[in-house]
Amino acid sequence: MTSGIHHITAITRKIQANVDFYMGFLGLRLVKRTAGYEDADQLHLFYGDAAASPGSLITFLAWEDGSPGRVGLGQPSEIALAIRPEAIGFWLTRALTHNIAMTGPAQEFGEPVLRLKDPDGIIVKLVGEAGVEGPAPFVTKDIAAADAIQRIRGATILSERPAETAAFIGGHFGFRKVAEADGVTRLAGEAGDVLDIRNASGFWTSAPGTGTIDHIALRAPDRAAVEAMAGKLATEDTGDVNMHDRTYFYSLYIREPGGSLVEYATDGPGMTIDEPLEHLGDKLFVPKHFRADPEDVRARLPQFSLPGDERMTERDLPFIHRVHRPENPDGTAVVLLHGTGGNETSLLPFGARLAPNAVLLSPRGRSADEGYPRFFRRLTAVTFDQKDIVNEAEAFVSFMEGANAAYGLDPEKTLFVGYSNGANMIGAVMLLHPGVIRNAVLLRGMNVLEDVPATDLPGANVLMVSGQSDPYGRFAGDLERHLKARGASVEHELLAAGHDIGSADAQLAKAYKERIIG
Repeated sequence: MTSGIHHITAITRKIQANVDFYMGFLGLRLVKRTAGYEDADQLHLFYGDAAASPGSLITFLAWEDGSPGRVGLGQPSEIALAIRPEAIGFWLTRALTHNIAMTGPAQEFGEPVLRLKDPDGIIVKLVGEAGVEGPAPFVTKDIAAADAIQRIRGATILSERPAETAAFIGGHFGFRKVAEADGVTRLAGEAGDVLDIRNASGFWTSAPGTGTIDHIALRAPDRAAVEAMAGKLATEDTGDVNMHDRTYFYSLYIREPGGSLVEYATDGPGMTIDEPLEHLGDKLFVPKHFRADPEDVRARLPQFSLPGDERMTERDLPFIHRVHRPENPDGTAVVLLHGTGGNETSLLPFGARLAPNAVLLSPRGRSADEGYPRFFRRLTAVTFDQKDIVNEAEAFVSFMEGANAAYGLDPEKTLFVGYSNGANMIGAVMLLHPGVIRNAVLLRGMNVLEDVPATDLPGANVLMVSGQSDPYGRFAGDLERHLKARGASVEHELLAAGHDIGSADAQLAKAYKERIIG
């Protein structure tokens, strides 16, 4: 093995747009999909060449609807991919026809460079490298072998200590200085990959977030080399060194003197350790150390469609939300409203268990309580901001009107399931806007309205589930009385539980859904 780049990892805000760009436009192959190693609720996609070769891998962590980051000091700023020089014209035309933001071509270090921006604003350079021959370029129906991306050409690192950054990478990872121009020091590995260290003194510091490159991983021959490097770095007191078994490679992380995160990763065992070459990227891998049910993890992760597959585009609606589509939809839907501290993913596993063949729709509350999402503000533990309830209930009605049209939901075959604050929101919407919610399961719910309007709820079906030791359980009866007084059919179950919900709640909700809407 020769020194070079193993992979580059960045962060995306919308996974579908990311897939459409890196697979659909650039023609890379999706070679692995995993839950994140640090956070099981974070989808991690790997793109690469036909064989998932080290040196071809671009990976993305999905922070769905996460805050945008800021490119700056102590961070990579550009990804460079190698193409044959004569393919520049093909990619120029392709970018124009696909309406991709682009500049160039221009000459950099004697090579033609076309700069593109991905959907998150990350700069991706297509570099015409003379004589380049990738190990296994991926060919699609739109991109011939002669025009295909060959491998990673390199990356750019912003540093206010460029000499130290270059010396660190060169001294530890086998790169050498080969050129310098316009404030950029170019290092090259033995495989021909390059790292451009840009003098960014006086530039603002970076901030993590979507649209930024998290780290660059350099190639190590084996685990022994990684462990030897960890020992060497420790004796040099270069900062914290973390080693991890990432299943497909073993690696360490270290920050170079300018602050950028650098990974040192082995070529093996590789991406085919758990999937055959012809089926790379087909299955979701969940790291075993989470001890999580893979189906629960799968329900929480954002879904996406491959280029050319049928898809349901997520719409821009008043609430940030997640839509989960089952493999075999039965025509029903479940709308899930989380409790305080939850978000749009919290109840998705619960929903998948009670209705495995239903479309799941889960919005995020727009109010906040000590930084946590809620559907409306509270003043004390049992008193609530009445104006906020009214405003958010009206916004939620608008959200559901849009969601029904966008996702083809039938209100008669939709079950609303809310927990705690989410249950209280459903109850408030039913009392303020009768007819919008016709079937509901309220888990640990209570009435939050001080003035309940004299509305009618004929035909509405409600299951309330309370906990015997829930400190808020004594308030559930008031909501039950209001709903019954307005004509709703209400069943109220009492479980040997507290405020938390569990499998007994899911079983009751599942049986109720099957009974009232199928």
